[in-house]
Amino acid sequence: MRYVIFLLIPALMIAGPAPNPKMTNLEVVVTNESGKPLESASVIVKFIEGRSKIKFGAKIREEWDLKTGPDGKVKVPPIPQGKILIQVIDKNYQTFGQTFDIQQDEKTIEVKLKPPQPQYTSHPQ
Repeated sequence: MRYVIFLLIPALMIAGPAPNPKMTNLEVVVTNESGKPLESASVIVKFIEGRSKIKFGAKIREEWDLKTGPDGKVKVPPIPQGKILIQVIDKNYQTFGQTFDIQQDEKTIEVKLKPPQPQYTSHPQ
């Protein structure tokens, strides 16, 4: 067992560090159906697919919880390219959630929130 470790350490030093994953500069724009920007909407961004070569295959756990500005925009810190989940929550609107496969260096995602649906009941009035 010791011999395997002694042989493995020089091999890792020769190979050098693993390359960094490609990163994306992501911007999310949140509006209502008529195009008006929504201020203070909660935007949750989660990186959901990919493994770190540096950490021997451990899952990459990246998540941000941000709020939109007066222009309805939020800039996400650089995120690894791959599949990400974006959720947008704002009072008086339906919650939005969708998975995106991001492979570009820069990406803008536009989200239009819908008003809430009327309540449905199966009980007679």
